[in-house]
Amino acid sequence: MKKYGAVYLTPFSHRLAEDIDDPELQRLRCRVNYHALRFKPHIMKTSSEIVNKLRSEGHFMSIHLRFELDMLAFAGCIDIFTPHEQKILLKYRKEHFADKLLVPRERRLIGKCPLTPEEVALILRAMRFDNTTHIYLASGELFGGKRFMKPFKAMFPRLENHSTVGPGKLEENTQGLAGSAVDYMVCLLSDIFIPTYDGPSNFANNLMGHRMYYGFRTTITPNRKALAPIFIDRAQGRSTGFEQRIRQVMFNSHFGGPHKRIHPESFYTNSWPECFCQTNARNHADRCPPDNINDVLESQFQSEEEMEEARMTNQTDSTGQTEEMMI
Repeated sequence: MKKYGAVYLTPFSHRLAEDIDDPELQRLRCRVNYHALRFKPHIMKTSSEIVNKLRSEGHFMSIHLRFELDMLAFAGCIDIFTPHEQKILLKYRKEHFADKLLVPRERRLIGKCPLTPEEVALILRAMRFDNTTHIYLASGELFGGKRFMKPFKAMFPRLENHSTVGPGKLEENTQGLAGSAVDYMVCLLSDIFIPTYDGPSNFANNLMGHRMYYGFRTTITPNRKALAPIFIDRAQGRSTGFEQRIRQVMFNSHFGGPHKRIHPESFYTNSWPECFCQTNARNHADRCPPDNINDVLESQFQSEEEMEEARMTNQTDSTGQTEEMMI
């Protein structure tokens, strides 16, 4: 704290109590998560520029593609990879997670495997999104190389990420998380958000809650357990009625709308009704924010930039005064 002026917290959200019998404490969580906590000015500025550029070409969808080494090793879903890749995944799992026997097919059938890029593309096509759909991809380094993205790009060529559409190279911190921070803000402001793995993923879970908080923004959450037998049938050559079966699963969704929170759904994913405003509130704190979330967040971008400029000006003035005193 003395050295950096900040406290670094290891992942802990899954250890916090979910339901507290005190509405004001629950509301405090939302005030902290969705109002008090903000990214640094350069993150907000870059995010704003990316969103404005994407919006200049029309509506856009964001997808959090959690198809990375750590999550695949954690999930134990290794059967679709080459023997060499399986060794890498098993080694990573042994070094980072508790020893446990995991059977890939069983994991997939209970919805514990992240969707592959091709599966995501097939879901979108079944839902009748066409190849003109503009997609922002939020992800780290995809495991398995380009071969897993090739089918996705063939179906949906209008793909962007913070590197292709951003104004320049991001100023990364020592943890390399600047790109993830920008991805979070762009996904928050996208017209549609699709998380492909909402297990132990703070990124996706918090985003779903954040989007719900700011006006129930459209979020499409694939039911991996219900989809698993459909994809297994297709892989085994039984593809009759494939797209119809996909639609039956996908359209049986809340799409980010209000719904009762049922375990194991997290409070951070769905804070309704505790944290939601009232249209005719007596208490100012209960009133609803402006309808246009883009205006709300744009004002945050501007205020962050103004605060940073003021801080830099104060530093310059202080340096000048010190130099004058020394003279």
